[in-house]
Amino acid sequence: MSRTDVSDVIDTERYPLHDPSAPAWTSAVARARKGLASTGCAVLPGVVPPSVLERLHDEGDRVAPDAHYETRVVNVYNTAPDPTLPPDHPARVPLERGNAFVARDRIPEDLAVHRLYRDPGFRRFLSACADMGELHELADPLAGLCLNVVTPGRSHPWHFDTNEVAISLLTRAPEAGGVFEYCPDIRSAGDENTAAVADVLAGRGEHLVRRITLNPGDLQIFRGRYSLHRVTEVSGSGSRHSAIFSYSSRPGVVGSEERTRQLFGRVLAEHVAPRGVRVDELMD
Repeated sequence: MSRTDVSDVIDTERYPLHDPSAPAWTSAVARARKGLASTGCAVLPGVVPPSVLERLHDEGDRVAPDAHYETRVVNVYNTAPDPTLPPDHPARVPLERGNAFVARDRIPEDLAVHRLYRDPGFRRFLSACADMGELHELADPLAGLCLNVVTPGRSHPWHFDTNEVAISLLTRAPEAGGVFEYCPDIRSAGDENTAAVADVLAGRGEHLVRRITLNPGDLQIFRGRYSLHRVTEVSGSGSRHSAIFSYSSRPGVVGSEERTRQLFGRVLAEHVAPRGVRVDELMD
C-alpha cells in the first residue's frame, strides 16, 4: 500500500474521502456544515474505525517522547508580555500551560496522521466540510501537523489558533478529564472583542462556553482562529493525544517566532523571517 493511500486508516464506507459523488461523502459534508453553522464546531464520529485505533494509539506513544515539554506562563494570544496594554486586557492575564507538542518534523511520514495530513482527498473533504474553497498545508515546517500531548495533571489553557479552521483527530483518550471547551466565534477578523474574552478568562463568561467530550477516532472541525478554546485538566492514568491538522485558505502561512518558540522550544529560519502571509491582523 502506498504512503499516499489512506484507505487503511479511514472508515471508507462512512467517509469515502476520494469519491465526492458518493452519498456518504455528501451526507458527511452536510452534517459538518450544519454543525459549524449551528454551534461553530463539527464532530464526525468514527472517521478512524475501531480496528485502527490501537495502531493510532501506539504510533502516538511512539512519538510522544519527542514532544517539547515545558510548563510556562503564557497569555491567551501566546504573545510576548506587553506592559503597555491596559491592566484588564486579556493579554495580561497569566495562564499556565503544561501541555506538550510533537512538531511535524518529528512525526515520521509513514505514520497514519502524517499520511492523512498530506492526502489530497482528505484535504478536499475537509475543505468541503468547512466550506472554505481550497485548503493549503501550512508552510510552517513545525506547526502544519503536530501531536498535542496532555499528561495527567496538565491542561491546554485558553488560546486561539494561527489557522482559521482547526481540525483535530483524537488518537488517545485519557482516563478522566481532558474535555474540550470552546467559545464559538468570540472574535472576528476585524474585532478582538477583548471584553468577552476577558469575561471568559475571569470566569464570568460561562454562557459563552460549549463543551464536547470526544472519543478516539473522532474528527473535529471548528473555527479555531476566532473561537477561544482549551482542553481541561487530564486526570487518572494515561495522557490525552490529539493530532492537529493545520491548513489555511492562503498558501505560505507560517507561525510567529514567539508562538513557535513557546510551543516547540525552537524556531527555524522560516519563523525568524518577516511574516509575509497572514489571514488577518489580530494579535495572534
